[in-house]
Amino acid sequence: MRVYMPRFYVRTLTENLTALRRDVAQAAELGCDCAAFPEQFLTGYFGAGSPLELRQVMAELSAAHPAMLLLFGTISEDGVNRQCLYLAGRSVASYDKVHLFLPNGEDKLWRRGEKYVALAHGDWRIGLLTCNDVRFPEQARALKLEYDVNLLWYPALWPWERDHVWAALLRARAIENGCFVLGCCLAGLDNGQELFDGAGCHVYSPLGDELHPAQRVYTLDPALLARVTVDTRQQYCAIPQTELIEP
Repeated sequence: MRVYMPRFYVRTLTENLTALRRDVAQAAELGCDCAAFPEQFLTGYFGAGSPLELRQVMAELSAAHPAMLLLFGTISEDGVNRQCLYLAGRSVASYDKVHLFLPNGEDKLWRRGEKYVALAHGDWRIGLLTCNDVRFPEQARALKLEYDVNLLWYPALWPWERDHVWAALLRARAIENGCFVLGCCLAGLDNGQELFDGAGCHVYSPLGDELHPAQRVYTLDPALLARVTVDTRQQYCAIPQTELIEP
């Protein structure tokens, strides 16, 4: 799979839509199977934009490039922080962020998602997660055990000063689940209401090696999945009780 991930900088909505159209066109020109965008990539937390109108733009772009899977990060609608996926002009899956980041007051902005979601796409089973979800390994493991996902996708709005944490957590999810992990983060945000420097985009193989792009394109070789030596199908051992010892 050839995946296009831009370093997307959020400015005004008009500028963002222009950049979105440019990036999707470039992904198509480069022969990509998939193009993905970060969390809140068109609006930030507080920027302007009608979710319905933004979805219409996404559907139109998808219809214009029907062979390419488009993962549009997250957009807020109906009180949730939502990740939307389009193929051939129609929405094929969506995921609402479960683990809201409380220090940023996300619980005051959105409702918590109510289910985990995976998408079957050809030979790929893609687990859908968002940003702070990466801190919860049980979510990734549930997707692995239930649906045998071979790719975990994390669009994010993660700060640059904690890029080392972001990268370490993504790598850990790849190693422990024996699958590819893609973290697609905003490069930055300056929409007149928010100012933010984003962390990097990181992609890890099932062996925990970081993959690097050529023209913003990451190539995922499924042959690497067969090299995983950990039995990721194994359930956690059930421990009947825990004990705290106070000498």
